[in-house]
Amino acid sequence: MGKLIPVILALIGLGGGVGAGMFLRPAPPPEDQAAQAARKAAEGAEHAEAREGEVGESKEGAPEYVKLNNQFVVPVVEKGRVAALVVLSLSLEVKPGNTEPVYLREPKLRDAFLQVMFDHANTGGFSGSFTDGSNLVVLRTSLKEAGAKVLGPVITDVLITDIARQDT
Repeated sequence: MGKLIPVILALIGLGGGVGAGMFLRPAPPPEDQAAQAARKAAEGAEHAEAREGEVGESKEGAPEYVKLNNQFVVPVVEKGRVAALVVLSLSLEVKPGNTEPVYLREPKLRDAFLQVMFDHANTGGFSGSFTDGSNLVVLRTSLKEAGAKVLGPVITDVLITDIARQDT
């Protein structure tokens, strides 16, 4: 009897461990995750097509967006000294199929855009409340005009994706 008690206790412990393991086991993953992912992607595409229909753009005529590779750094000069640096990131909205010509002409575009931004800074466009809507509209319009001189009617809009000012 003395030798049987440890065996019984070991069996009870083993049974309790197995029972707890079965009870606390996580739910089995769905067997057909690929099918569920495909279904969710199809639903997302249907929703995107519905939104395009609401906006009035067809999938074929949807514009393409080209993010320019590097940020633009523009010094703000006051009284002959650099008072601040403005850092901007730009993306261009172009007609479909015109992404490659933008990248081919990017150095010329960057030059034209920097000239516009330097002029904007020199006229006080980056001073005070430089993120005011009217200031940004003037800047976007000037950038779009400069882009149109380089690319022609390919460019439909200029998007300022990031803008920050660091005072020195």
